[in-house]
Amino acid sequence: MVLKYMIEKEFRQMVRNPVIPRLIIIFPCLMMLLMPWAATLEVKNNSVCVVDSDRSALSRRLVEQVGATDYFRVVGYAGSYAEALERVEQGYADVILELPRGMERSIVRGEQPVVQVSANAVNGTKGALGTSYMTQLVQDFVRREAAYAPSPVVRLSELNLFNPMLDYKAFMIPALIVMLLTILCGFLPALNIVGEKEAGTIEQLNVTPLGKWTFIFGKLIPYWVVGLVAFTLCLILARFVYGLVPAGSLLLLYGFAFLYILIMSGVGIVVSNYSATMQQAMFVTFFFMLLFILMSGLFTSVGSMPLWAQAVAAVNPLTYFNSVMRALFLKGSGFGDLLPRFGILVVFMVAFNVWAVVSYKKTE
Repeated sequence: MVLKYMIEKEFRQMVRNPVIPRLIIIFPCLMMLLMPWAATLEVKNNSVCVVDSDRSALSRRLVEQVGATDYFRVVGYAGSYAEALERVEQGYADVILELPRGMERSIVRGEQPVVQVSANAVNGTKGALGTSYMTQLVQDFVRREAAYAPSPVVRLSELNLFNPMLDYKAFMIPALIVMLLTILCGFLPALNIVGEKEAGTIEQLNVTPLGKWTFIFGKLIPYWVVGLVAFTLCLILARFVYGLVPAGSLLLLYGFAFLYILIMSGVGIVVSNYSATMQQAMFVTFFFMLLFILMSGLFTSVGSMPLWAQAVAAVNPLTYFNSVMRALFLKGSGFGDLLPRFGILVVFMVAFNVWAVVSYKKTE
């Protein structure tokens, strides 16, 4: 009965708050509708400086084709590679396309001319993708224009499993949902309890016979509901805005999401128990959220990280939930495939929630 009144109190406070009800709706919508377009993993509008030593009709057609794509825009010509490199250093160009002398003649004869593509790799991702796009474009052009080409010994056929069109949104949207649950279910409970400390209302609860577990559950259950509502809203937006439907079981997806919500709400309570002010709680929560997100493989592969970073990722609950989300969204994995990650997440859930109860002191 006491737990019921605690939950009712939390929901009433939440509704009366001018920020939280709007945040629950607006934050998921902004994350799902803006982030996949603004934080795109595609690289477009690369500035290209052309060094055309061939000066033939074919080289002009190639340059026109390069400029006609969304990925490149030709910003000018240079008489030499050194001149083009100066433009890259000055920031006027991102990619240099150098067409060799006699390129048209070589292609007509069935030879393979050497076309050099140089990219500014200060931004490594942009440089690598820009080079890859340009290389593929030039190869396709030469293949179409070649009057004669020797028969290849081996023919390669590419097949991209689970994401055949290499759509970056299918890779990013599960990560954004993980980020959303991390922020909502970790940040809000922490600020809620610390806010009561500053207002003095928590002292009134401390003098009551309210048990630790009842207090913790009374604080967390409303945020579990908030997390599931936000999660549902994200799935609806993913379906109707991006056409992305989980390939795996929806029930299994909700089960793992609820387990992860328990973990992050436990983290939020732990932070609040060691924080005396809102400012302190915000800084500590922001630090851990940033650490969790960057060291989880949301946007970069864990296997590509140095060993010390992989060790941090191994004790990061986001690492396992992110892997589960992508497996369920893209691969359609079953519970048997996800059983090891389920066991690890259960350990995290028990550890953080027990820590939250033990660290809560009614004498404050």
